[in-house]
Amino acid sequence: MNPQTPRRPGASYAAAGVDIEAGDRAVELFGPLAKKASRPEVQGGLGGFAGLFALKSGYREPLLAASTDGVGTKIAVAQAMDRHDTVGLDLVAMVVDDLVVCGAEPLFLQDYIAVGRVVPERVAELVGGIAEGCIRAGCALLGGETAEHPGLMADGDYDLSATGIGVVEADSVLGADRVRPGDVVIAMGSSGLHSNGYSLARKVLLEIDRMSLSSHVEEFGRTLGEELLEPTKIYAKDCLALIAETEVRTFAHVTGGGLANNLARVMPRGLVAELDRGTWNPAPVFKMIAQRGRVERAEMEKTFNMGVGMVAVVAPEDVDRALAILTARHIKCWTLGTVKKAGAKNEKGEPDRAFMVGDHPRF
Repeated sequence: MNPQTPRRPGASYAAAGVDIEAGDRAVELFGPLAKKASRPEVQGGLGGFAGLFALKSGYREPLLAASTDGVGTKIAVAQAMDRHDTVGLDLVAMVVDDLVVCGAEPLFLQDYIAVGRVVPERVAELVGGIAEGCIRAGCALLGGETAEHPGLMADGDYDLSATGIGVVEADSVLGADRVRPGDVVIAMGSSGLHSNGYSLARKVLLEIDRMSLSSHVEEFGRTLGEELLEPTKIYAKDCLALIAETEVRTFAHVTGGGLANNLARVMPRGLVAELDRGTWNPAPVFKMIAQRGRVERAEMEKTFNMGVGMVAVVAPEDVDRALAILTARHIKCWTLGTVKKAGAKNEKGEPDRAFMVGDHPRF
């Protein structure tokens, strides 16, 4: 090599697109937020190779419950609006409210954030939302991973997932085996679309109807983007309160597949749940999607929660108490239906484990 020729810089991780210093800065920003989402059983602090959690010795025969989930294409709305503080709440809700269905108390959660490029402030927003969700759920944020994927994801892109761990006594597991004829189904109102159906919602509202996320929508009293980013309601503590004071047979978290399909998952053979649409009116966002996209009712009901985020199946003698508990906790709730012996038919005249009858008022 000619001594006069400048030496070409060697390759580096930063030049390849991975900025370790930016990652360290992100940890500095979100560290104090994550520390607030803790429990007494947490051992050590953030930053270790593994999180440590001391399982309380008071359980006679503890079963660990685990759930993993993500947020889905709702993230596209957050990215388009450059607002990243709400999808972390959605992530926690999707995980912990699956755990509580079997009666498990959420103990801790670990997140995974994949980004095209680490922007410390954006990562801190994401983790801040996750930490706030864990506080609302009563569980600890035990750690996680932020992975930078240059060349695989665009700089502004990211995706979220998490795994949660809960615990329940072996003889206290809720499920289909506890459900009896005459049990009552109680609905807990959703805060909006939650985190399911966004591919269809975006297709209808943003592509077919050409609405803008920044447009103010009179029916919502806010912009379309704000409506679509409304965080998923976290019901974990409310469900645990019901378990503590009433005879809960089971819960059903209303996510992908809709109300009837998710409730059918916790109905035993020989019994069906009949749900009355006339007991509630879905929020305006559901009606807007149905009308502007000409979406059939069956398609709406298997795609969206339609205003019901969680359902509890309780013993008939505990209905009034269950409703009172939820109301005191500021949860919109109502009697949705009843459990009957097999032989009941759905609207097509076919046997089913859960089906809806009647029509929504003003929908």
